Amino acid sequence: MALQIGIDLGTTNSLIAQFIEGETRLIPNRLGHYLTPSVISVSDDDSLLVGLPARERLSTNPHLSAAAFKRFMGTDKVFYLGKRKFRAEELSALILRSLKEDAEAFLGEEVTDVVITVPAYFNAIQRQATKAAAQMAGLNVLRLLNEPTAAGLAYNLQEKPDDTRFMIYDLGGGTFDVSILDYFDGVVQVSASAGDNHLGGEDFVQVVYHCFLQRCQTLTEKERATITENKALWQLFESAKRTLSQEKFVDITLVIDEREHSARVTFDEFYQASQGLLARLRKPLERALRDAKLRPSQIDGIILVGGATRMPMVRHMIGQLFQRIPQASIHPDEAIARGAAVQAALIARHASVEEVVLTDVMPFSLGTNTVKEFDGRNVGGQFAPIIERNMPVPVSRVQTFSTVFDNQTQIHFEILQGESPLAKENLQLGEMSIHVPAKPAGEVLVDVRFSYDSNGLLEVDISNQELKLQVSDIFQQNAQSLTAEEIEQSRQKLTALKVHPRDQAQNVYLLEKAKRLYEEYLGENRQIISEHMGYFLAALDSQDEIQIRRAQKHFSEFLSRYDGGWLL
Repeated sequence: MALQIGIDLGTTNSLIAQFIEGETRLIPNRLGHYLTPSVISVSDDDSLLVGLPARERLSTNPHLSAAAFKRFMGTDKVFYLGKRKFRAEELSALILRSLKEDAEAFLGEEVTDVVITVPAYFNAIQRQATKAAAQMAGLNVLRLLNEPTAAGLAYNLQEKPDDTRFMIYDLGGGTFDVSILDYFDGVVQVSASAGDNHLGGEDFVQVVYHCFLQRCQTLTEKERATITENKALWQLFESAKRTLSQEKFVDITLVIDEREHSARVTFDEFYQASQGLLARLRKPLERALRDAKLRPSQIDGIILVGGATRMPMVRHMIGQLFQRIPQASIHPDEAIARGAAVQAALIARHASVEEVVLTDVMPFSLGTNTVKEFDGRNVGGQFAPIIERNMPVPVSRVQTFSTVFDNQTQIHFEILQGESPLAKENLQLGEMSIHVPAKPAGEVLVDVRFSYDSNGLLEVDISNQELKLQVSDIFQQNAQSLTAEEIEQSRQKLTALKVHPRDQAQNVYLLEKAKRLYEEYLGENRQIISEHMGYFLAALDSQDEIQIRRAQKHFSEFLSRYDGGWLL
């Protein structure tokens, strides 16, 4: 019987998990870590590095590395790694393929069937792109599962008393989702979902950076531009953000072209400068409550998911609104992967989870453009929702439309997603047309049916049974979606790439980390790092396995002291 596993394909980190013997377990990667950074890099010998080794090269070789590409899934953005170029789907496929190989090495069996989580607010194009990435990696997607829903499964909400309502608050590195889950009589149902695909922990790093600029008066305009381009310098602001989650201030020191720049950023400054982001975090939360027709007092518990929820200001904001302490008993970085593993077990009909029924909702409205009459005049460009947001899925809804002009022989529809009453302000997913006989305006009617499944894929049928007219499509004319041929071409392209050997990944990671730390320090510290790196290289040259293992342990411990341990 094939294994079914769950994957959290994250903006910052990705994880893989399996449901076995009544519980979920995380599967470690080749370096023994559960978190695999969602970073790809090309090494000096032109092979690909994935995860920790690649993340270290973000600072030393930014032009050969890529990160945070999840935000661009389904777009035409191209990432250049030296002479190579990739779409976001292809980079995600490399992460997924690495996770697949790690799972197979750990479990000793082939892995093909997976549940992959996506932000609840991912649109249809982004969901299609995620499935395409999985196909490129040689994986069969059993289901695309919304991240907040996965978190609910991880917390066993199906074991709570009837009429229990929980809010899942999921703030990751690059995306934000909030969902309200109801439990009654063996059914976990998402009753409302909202979010922001361009809001996450990285935005708070930007705030720390701007606070530093206000305090540091020694930087030139050219040096300020250097900071945003240099990943090593930028990581200092990420580290400072983490420090401000525990301390009242942080001292930040940058070295640019041997000139030192220092400034102190206090938590109060950080907090005040973050008010705009906190307001953005609150709006989807309020909308989800409004759509579910609930008051904060009617929520039985709040579950925090995603690394950015560790920030005290986020927890304080939630605590103030709901007048209670939010839950985070499962590690915020792990909950989604664990929930995906539970969903995989549900699909495989494991006995211990067989009784759970899970339903989800539409995170956005889907519809088409239409002409409406206002004050005796026809006004075009109006949005006509066919499936409204927060309807349970899978869902199928139909509306009837008619011709607008005399002798009209074609009716054209834009397939739209969004909440604006104006068609042009919503996201166009595709276009479809149907040919009709020429008759007076309003005499030819067509039914437009939207069917949306649990994987977030939309099928559109336009028909007139009397005239025996029918067209069906799934975004055929959407230039951003990949065809089956393009997916296969990408799969072959990625398969042909030379991926760095698994057994050398730990050595590459340590060497790249040492290079980054060497860049960050000056003087005697640099000399010490260089000496330790030399000893480690000598151990590698010996080709003595026992000596290399000992050197790995010693070198790793040494680098952790210099790095504060926050990368491990």
